[in-house]
Amino acid sequence: MSALEHPGIRKVADALPPATAERIVVLPDAVRTAAAAAEAVGVQAGAIANSLLFAAVRDGVAAPLLVLTSGAHRADTSLVAELVGADAVKRADPEFVREHTGQVIGGVSPVGHPAPIETLVDESLSGYEEIWAAAGHPHAVYPTTFAELVALTGGRVAVVSA
Repeated sequence: MSALEHPGIRKVADALPPATAERIVVLPDAVRTAAAAAEAVGVQAGAIANSLLFAAVRDGVAAPLLVLTSGAHRADTSLVAELVGADAVKRADPEFVREHTGQVIGGVSPVGHPAPIETLVDESLSGYEEIWAAAGHPHAVYPTTFAELVALTGGRVAVVSA
């Protein structure tokens, strides 16, 4: 089986426009951090769209919240909670991530999930002509644009770090 036939990568490829899906790159090593991904594809860490799945807690009920943040900085969970009207925003555990994305931590893509996920897209990503995102597996990434990222995810553009 080709790496591009991996079920996680295939779901992401199917969710992308064909021209973008054709540009998925399978790397020899896992790129679980923005720094590793940036080095592997030869860009600044800020051009990496980290897909961070959080549990947004409202009235005691946790719902998935995807925050696509620039690899140049961290999401401020207090600010993010305020932006989405949550009582708290907490890091999701691996089971929660897999349940809601169908993907593993380190390979979570902005797309290809079993159901739509409320998404915030870091405004600072707009400063890059090309952005790289995970493609459903820790070894796979793809290039996209800020506009395409927002359109494909149905995300809301926001400042997610203080």
